Amino acid sequence: MIAFLGTGLLGTGFVRAALQRGESVSVWNRTIAKAQALAADGARVAQTPAEAVRGASRVHLVLLDDAAVDDVIERLLPGLEPGAVILDHSTTAPRSTAERARRMAERGIDFLHVPVFMGPPQAATAKGLMLAAGPKALFERVQPELAKMTERIRYFGERPDLAAANKLFGNMLIMFVASGLADVFALARSLDIAPTDAYTIFNDFNPSAQVTGRGKRMAEGDFKASFELVAARKDVRLMLETAEAGGVPLHVVPAIAARFDQVIAAGYGADDLSSIAAVDVA
Repeated sequence: MIAFLGTGLLGTGFVRAALQRGESVSVWNRTIAKAQALAADGARVAQTPAEAVRGASRVHLVLLDDAAVDDVIERLLPGLEPGAVILDHSTTAPRSTAERARRMAERGIDFLHVPVFMGPPQAATAKGLMLAAGPKALFERVQPELAKMTERIRYFGERPDLAAANKLFGNMLIMFVASGLADVFALARSLDIAPTDAYTIFNDFNPSAQVTGRGKRMAEGDFKASFELVAARKDVRLMLETAEAGGVPLHVVPAIAARFDQVIAAGYGADDLSSIAAVDVA
């Protein structure tokens, strides 16, 4: 038997996939109705974390944050079977994750942090990417079972905070993209262009190349210009002026303008716009 603690959207997807694979699954959630909704699929609903993990060889946590993870772990321990593995899929802070892994090791508890890049539909169909960090022997022990939950697994090694760090890296970029698109659509509205029409440019211009091209050079500290920072700053001015004239505020671009000005003042104006990553400009 396995247990899932946390049956929100993502956890529910994992549970249903496990049940479809023929696994025996025990579930718990703070809002008990969310767990009870899985009873019709064949899950056994527990009233407490300790009850949920009794008899489970693997305990999967799909929780909101560090506080929830720490609280639920303490509450499940009275029912945890000897040799059971705690697999934490929650998005948590790197430093807190490392400290949690240390505490679990001191208590003789097998713990592995395995956050994911997937939404509920992907969890339900074993698609997407799972990250893992922690003891190599433990990872190799559970890898065959984790492989049933996802298309790909990236193991980062024994340093316990690396999966947490890389999950934040990915989520940060997702948020930057969403925030940037919000300003793109605001700029379009300032020009009486429907966001659906503005979006069509991305059918021909694929900005993802910025990550694989410019992003790699930025990581290496290579700021050789292909789009000079002063020229990019001019374009930012045009964006701000256009939006202001149309009476629609931008929210992300003003912060970009401020950073560009700071880095230009530090002498990077003739370098690539990627020089905003220069570490000597605090």
